Amino acid sequence: MVPPKKYAKTAKTAPEGYETPNKFFQCVFDDKEMIWMGQNTNHLHDEDIIKDAMINFVESKEYCKYPPPEGFEELKELILKDLELENMDILITAGGTESLYLCMEGILEPEDNVITSDPGYLIIDDFASRFATEVISVPIYSSDNDYKLTPELVKANMNENTKIVVLIDPLNPLGSAYTEDEIKEFAKIARENEIYLLHDITYKDFAREHFSPADYVPEYSITVFSFSKIFGMAGLRIGAVISIPEVIQSIRSILINDLGTNVIAQAGAIAALKSKDNWIGKVTSITRNNQILIKEMVDEIEGIFIPVYPSDANMIAIDLKSTGINPKTMANYLLGRKVFTRQGNYTSNLFGDDYLRVSFSIPEEDVKIFIKEFKEGINVLKK
Repeated sequence: MVPPKKYAKTAKTAPEGYETPNKFFQCVFDDKEMIWMGQNTNHLHDEDIIKDAMINFVESKEYCKYPPPEGFEELKELILKDLELENMDILITAGGTESLYLCMEGILEPEDNVITSDPGYLIIDDFASRFATEVISVPIYSSDNDYKLTPELVKANMNENTKIVVLIDPLNPLGSAYTEDEIKEFAKIARENEIYLLHDITYKDFAREHFSPADYVPEYSITVFSFSKIFGMAGLRIGAVISIPEVIQSIRSILINDLGTNVIAQAGAIAALKSKDNWIGKVTSITRNNQILIKEMVDEIEGIFIPVYPSDANMIAIDLKSTGINPKTMANYLLGRKVFTRQGNYTSNLFGDDYLRVSFSIPEEDVKIFIKEFKEGINVLKK
């Protein structure tokens, strides 16, 4: 029998009552009545622009051909224009998560270390551990540092072997985002110490403001882009990685999808970017209003609070620690009421028993159902 790799980790665990994580997700996916608040996905696209573009592409039967291996040129140009990074190089990937993996493999050497945050997107730590000697996961769940990885924390934890600092901006799961001054300070650290800033901007378009280190230190900036969230295309698995040509050339050498990324997803992505101005205002407006409704509910319940409000993403954390209710217990309770949320240990090794993560780019009526079920859950589980 082939032994597991020494760095292999179980990224997902099966909830009680399910044999495997995959069977759990299959069950949740198949349940058409389930309110989807557990994966930060966006369910607010009523227009058919993106869908019609993909249907038209299917009807053309051009999916019989392989696409350009690095993505359609039109799509690449549209992404760079959207991010105002036209002077950078770009690769289209099968989602932001693949981009993160490619960055780790393409840049890290065995003697390097990587700085991440806890809470954060833990799969990044897993990827980094495959190629670097150490992953320094900095605890950030504190108001002392505004619940984010600050320049001061990076300087306190970096050393001569630090090669990458990961900035998830806005942060999954808390929704904290960086100011322009903070981004400038990160850029200064990167330039002075020859450290790469891996800027994961998956939730950028939900933010009230957003700033890019590529504007200040392009030679040490790598931007990871995803169509999963604001564009409502999570199941299509499409994203990109953007940096200077020298960095992208390194990543080209390790591409797995050397025959290209799904052409139907790319057709949808082109339509999504071209139509963005038509729908983004509605999506962000509903999302932010939903967050207000959840905040009003939280303020009514003694012993719980939202660490970061307002969130600059489409999710928040609700801290349950003072109630004595374990977030996993609450998540299971809500799941039984057809509301899918996510317990904290999915995004934190240190603080997972403190909070429940809830995403809210869903119709307002579904948020109101969540509020009703959550309030009842607090009363039931406290007893």
